[in-house]
Amino acid sequence: MATKPLKDVVAVGKKYTQQSTGVWEMIRRIFAVDSNRSNGVPVKHFRNPPPGGLDPTSYDEAVTTPAADIADNPYWKRDVRRAYPTLSTVTQRDAVGLLTMGSAANPSPKLLAGEEGQKQLVAVKQEGEKGLAAYFESEKGTAVLGENGLPPMPATFGRKSAVKYDLGPQSYEEKYPCRSFV
Repeated sequence: MATKPLKDVVAVGKKYTQQSTGVWEMIRRIFAVDSNRSNGVPVKHFRNPPPGGLDPTSYDEAVTTPAADIADNPYWKRDVRRAYPTLSTVTQRDAVGLLTMGSAANPSPKLLAGEEGQKQLVAVKQEGEKGLAAYFESEKGTAVLGENGLPPMPATFGRKSAVKYDLGPQSYEEKYPCRSFV
């Protein structure tokens, strides 16, 4: 393969451009500055092959199900460019339920097991319909505030406010007013 003769190699410009033929090619070569340069007219890809040029029985339709099934494949499910995370919302009814009975991961000790527990959850859901204000009016002993009387702080996500930035030893002397951050 490495010893392939260079005469068989076709220039890239001639692969993708239309060339003159016959007498017109001879005339072009005579008047051209560089006869090996292509004329730059691109090959027409539009309607190539023309309509009716192919045998209709030669085409086999590709099997694209379930992607082509429009019944259970809406655009918003298959559009990966806009796959945003879904937002989580907590309504006042959910907040009342969490304050009263806790969550599935951390249930309240007041929650009973079995049928009685189901009835309690239904009662809490009905109480949650009234909203948080009604819940706090009825439950005076419920403390949502922290030990110092302030509401809980938002999560810090790994930021440590107590650690201050400390400069290390500098590469220059003290009398030279320049710092390097290497």
